[in-house]
Amino acid sequence: MNPSPAALTALPLTRRHWLGWTAALSLATSGSAWAAASQSGAPPGQDDTAAGVRLLDRISWGATAASQQAMAEASVAGYLASQLRSAPAALPPEAQAQIDAMAITRTPMETLAIDLQGRQQAIKDLPDEDARKAAQEAYQRELRGLQREAERRFVLRAVYSPAQLQEKMTWFWMNHFSVFAGKGDIRAMVGDYEDRAIRPHALGRFRDLLGATVRHPAMLRYLDNAQNAANRINENYARELMELHTLGVDGGYSQRDVQEMARVLTGHGVSLRPLGEPPPKLKPEWTHQYVRHGLYEFHPQRHDWGAKELLGQPLQGQGMAELDEALDRLARAPATARFVSRKLALYLVGDAPAPALLDAMAESFTRSDGHIATVLQTLFASAPFQASLGKRLRDPVQYVMAGLRMGYADRVLTNPDPALSWLQRLAEPLYGRATPDGYPLDSAAWTSSGQMAVRFEVARALGGAGAAALYRPEGAPPPKVAPPALAQSAYYRALEPQLAPATRVALARAATPLEWNTFLLSAPEFMYA
Repeated sequence: MNPSPAALTALPLTRRHWLGWTAALSLATSGSAWAAASQSGAPPGQDDTAAGVRLLDRISWGATAASQQAMAEASVAGYLASQLRSAPAALPPEAQAQIDAMAITRTPMETLAIDLQGRQQAIKDLPDEDARKAAQEAYQRELRGLQREAERRFVLRAVYSPAQLQEKMTWFWMNHFSVFAGKGDIRAMVGDYEDRAIRPHALGRFRDLLGATVRHPAMLRYLDNAQNAANRINENYARELMELHTLGVDGGYSQRDVQEMARVLTGHGVSLRPLGEPPPKLKPEWTHQYVRHGLYEFHPQRHDWGAKELLGQPLQGQGMAELDEALDRLARAPATARFVSRKLALYLVGDAPAPALLDAMAESFTRSDGHIATVLQTLFASAPFQASLGKRLRDPVQYVMAGLRMGYADRVLTNPDPALSWLQRLAEPLYGRATPDGYPLDSAAWTSSGQMAVRFEVARALGGAGAAALYRPEGAPPPKVAPPALAQSAYYRALEPQLAPATRVALARAATPLEWNTFLLSAPEFMYA
């Protein structure tokens, strides 16, 4: 049985009591004491400042004083319009300098992957077993280092980029078109996949985004299409392309459609030959069909050139043209409009989006030829979206990024690694989903007692216990860093009138700034956005 606010008032409130209470609240989902606490106080519409913070919490990685000021100056409509435009955004110089120094920034992905492939082959040729083992460990460390750079870059952009909606949608699409960095050499590719296949199209046309993912070596490698060839058909990517990326599991396609799509995808693969090397030797009739862009390769000798039919209609093109025709058909299918709209609503509204909202979003998707920003505009203008503000449980990535923005937006992190460790502990590491379905979007996936117990420990680290580590230079002792002054933040001032009685009691009993911050970051009002 959960303690009442009156019982809480009578307790000598220690961190142990607070964690026990919040852990009990976490055991239930919608309609529970936790959910009721998050919805107590005045509705967002009764306080414009709080409503603005809740809107920012939903369309960004977390409200900050700067984003609150920007929305106040531009108006809500003007701010939303600016966020819906995909445009380059300047990071603080200290953040940009960290990104500029990364190997994934200084060296093209193609060069990194080809060089690593050469090293791997050289390792196999080493005659001494100890030397092979040492070289293999160094190779793996370098691969992990490239992935870690991509993860650090993600955190810096999520916390400090003014183009917050684009960053939040980049994560959504990385999750939708998920790849697992731990497979093979994808660690060397995942940063480029995010930067060149996903981010530029995160608010653009779905068809362009789909095409960019289909031809990126990270996706081709992850879902085994590099092994897909005529007479050796691999259906793995074709199935996920239809089930997870476009039509959805109930999208009306058949097993024969999967097989036909797999045939379309034959010959589309990855080449790790040196970039300046001539094309492979081919039959004369296929020479002009060979295409290579970076690591992407269309190898006509591996392609199935037979006639094909997809979703009940024949494909007119041949070779590479078949793929574009097939992607056009998938991207414009009514099932894709419904499936993608529902996932967007799950991400930005809640677990059970209203059918009328989904219908409106799907209609917007179809009318705009899959323009993502247009679909989001329909969503943002809807009553269900407005009603959901402040009631959506943050998943681990959203929770950690919001905490970083709340406490550390004014001073650029010099070491994002602790945040990455927190995500690992919370079971949502970046690029770490082994299965192609991406991390779950429903709240129930993130409300177990174990998940919440870890989240409360992370709240203490975000509240100041981990602050020194966030600013520790590599190889140096941690500096002295005071806990962030969350009690004086614009975010807290906006939400303070809406705090539940139990939250007020807990905050009033805090003995130190660190304890106060921990209690606030553990409160339902922060867990929900």
